[in-house]
Amino acid sequence: MENEKLIIQALVYSIIFLVLITTGLILFFHYSRRKILQKELEKVDLKLENQQKILQTSIAIQETERKRISQDLHDAISSKLNIVSLSTNMLLDDSSITDKQRASLNQILEITSTTLESSRKIAHDLMPPILDKFGLKVALEELFENVSTHTTIDIEHNIDELTRLSETNHLHVFRIVQELINNSIRHGKANELAIFIEDNQKGFIIHFQDNGIGFNVKNICKKNGIGLQNINSRVKILNGTLKIESTKNKGSLFKIQCKYHEQN
Repeated sequence: MENEKLIIQALVYSIIFLVLITTGLILFFHYSRRKILQKELEKVDLKLENQQKILQTSIAIQETERKRISQDLHDAISSKLNIVSLSTNMLLDDSSITDKQRASLNQILEITSTTLESSRKIAHDLMPPILDKFGLKVALEELFENVSTHTTIDIEHNIDELTRLSETNHLHVFRIVQELINNSIRHGKANELAIFIEDNQKGFIIHFQDNGIGFNVKNICKKNGIGLQNINSRVKILNGTLKIESTKNKGSLFKIQCKYHEQN
């Protein structure tokens, strides 16, 4: 009997020992896996952070290039076209020129004036000077007025002043709205737009809606064209999210919600 008790005790202790070992191994693998997952998450966060930095650098380079081209158009091309225009007007004042020469000079003047106007418009679209001088609200209102003047588009809008946003981020908001308008006109075939920007304590909301032909949201997101890529990139820089709703022949809705960064 004594031997049996000893054997049972030995078995019990062995089982307890095995349970402890097994539990220890389970805990070891559990915490090891947690550490591995934590490291992987840190790698993902670092990768996303690097992607964000690359994205911001890419956008900054793009804007610098836009500014340079705009300045070149203004300084180099527009100034020279103005000289051509002045010289042509001086020649037209010469009473000794023939009717044929006068007609040719008038044609040169017309072409020069048209090219000069196009050059100014391109320069303005690349880098609107009103944005630096008067801010986002005025710049967007001028954009809406220009679109309505040169197209049949009717734009309903209400824009809050985003005073807590930096000048650089004002430019991102301007570019997002500009790209959305271009897409609605070019691809959506819309003739009515509703654009609202609402400011609040935590951030701001951009609400953009058109009455265009609509599209399949899943397909457009898979294709991820250049226009949508630019919008997404700027939304990420603004610490925001983009939600798209669209139905065939019933228009599209873009809702962008952005949270203010601490430094803003």
